[in-house]
Amino acid sequence: MDFGSSLGPIRPRRSGRLGDTVVTYLVDRIVSADYPVDSALPTEPELCEEFGVSRTVVRESIKLLEEKGLVRATPGRGTRVLEPPGWNLLDPIVLEAQIRHDRELKILDDLISVRAALESDMAAATARTIKAPQQQELADQLDVLADLLDDAGAYAAEDVAFHELIMVASGNRLGHAIIHSIHSKARLSSRYNGTPTRADQEQSMAEHRQIEALIRAGDADGVAVLMRTHIVGSWNRRRPEVHRSLTALPTVE
Repeated sequence: MDFGSSLGPIRPRRSGRLGDTVVTYLVDRIVSADYPVDSALPTEPELCEEFGVSRTVVRESIKLLEEKGLVRATPGRGTRVLEPPGWNLLDPIVLEAQIRHDRELKILDDLISVRAALESDMAAATARTIKAPQQQELADQLDVLADLLDDAGAYAAEDVAFHELIMVASGNRLGHAIIHSIHSKARLSSRYNGTPTRADQEQSMAEHRQIEALIRAGDADGVAVLMRTHIVGSWNRRRPEVHRSLTALPTVE
């Protein structure tokens, strides 16, 4: 990958900004297997030459890669790529790269499983503890969604807002933070968003109404089951078919 031709000529900037750019490129190359597991990254002088940065920037970038679990720098062996199970998928740069190079959609499938588990639990908690003002916000959000059935982009954004209201009302701040982080990165992928039809929107709307009704009724068990069904079912409807012959995927630009 030609760093200069992709990003244009490097201009003097703060080393932190340059370091962020170097890290993003190296993460992409590791996740895409341009640098396979147990292979050595280029040497410091080689990276300095390629990216037009100082040794200080390169060393800081390598430290960041180590913190993300992608590499280990060892005297005498250089900086070598580690096995994927140790990579920090909650790191936004790593997660974005994984989604970008996820040929068989395994990461997105896993993301849906995590999201369904956490959100079903949070929906149940919300049904047990929701206050009247929060219940009214949820009902009002249904009206917003109903007005946007013919606008897929706007509907998707307000769909996220509907789920956010439930998570906030649950009081589970950690669960909310995890879902907010991973879902925001997934939504950057066109393969995650799909191209929902009007029928898909209407089914989604009907399920949202059922979820709101179960929360209002205080049915924690019922809404937990429905939330899981809703999230998994929505993904299955929009999940693109995986072609084994797929070879080219987007790279960092």
